[in-house]
Amino acid sequence: MTAAVTVIIASRNEEPRIAASVESAFAAGAAEVLLADGASEDATRAIAASRGATVIECPPMRSRQFNTAAAAASHPALVFLHADTTLPPGAAAAVAAALGGGALFGGFRLRFAESTRGLRFTAFMINLRTSITRCPWGDQAQFIGRETFLSEGGFREIPIMEDYELALRMKRRGRSVLLPRCVTTSGRRFLQGGLVRTTVLNWTIIAAWRLGVGAERLARWYGS
Repeated sequence: MTAAVTVIIASRNEEPRIAASVESAFAAGAAEVLLADGASEDATRAIAASRGATVIECPPMRSRQFNTAAAAASHPALVFLHADTTLPPGAAAAVAAALGGGALFGGFRLRFAESTRGLRFTAFMINLRTSITRCPWGDQAQFIGRETFLSEGGFREIPIMEDYELALRMKRRGRSVLLPRCVTTSGRRFLQGGLVRTTVLNWTIIAAWRLGVGAERLARWYGS
């Protein structure tokens, strides 16, 4: 069943993963899939278009890509999806029902595509954290009403922490929810950087952000 939901996927050089992401959005019941592409140099755009997505070319920066595509979306509910993440069946209807039932903002539970013991524990901790804080991060497929998103100014156009900042802002505005269905995302950063090191880095960046460290400096830390 199709729901009045636009899924926006931000991408840059995601050729190996973009087909699965787009296909999952349509299979989840999205009425529209927009690919906000930040100057990919591979076949990302062509693959996404071949799977039915509408491609919107944007300057690279995920927050800016999402904002540009949200302004062009045709439907009242928006889901922001990372290119290495897939939605579960029925996700669009679940989003529409949550927003129609009074939620202002939300996201999904998470699991990793790579089934290792360490990543399963990491996913458990992420889901536990989100069930307590009601602040889902970007890799949990954040969703919001289009009118609310645009009236609130969308994502802050910063190189990192735009998802966390939006989650905090929306939590202050109204009810945020965590849907029980799981998105599936890549654990590649945890596997490449090491589970402990990556987790410590993530929480260090969050703490530094809350203490007022600038996003540009945090982006350098995250990319190092």
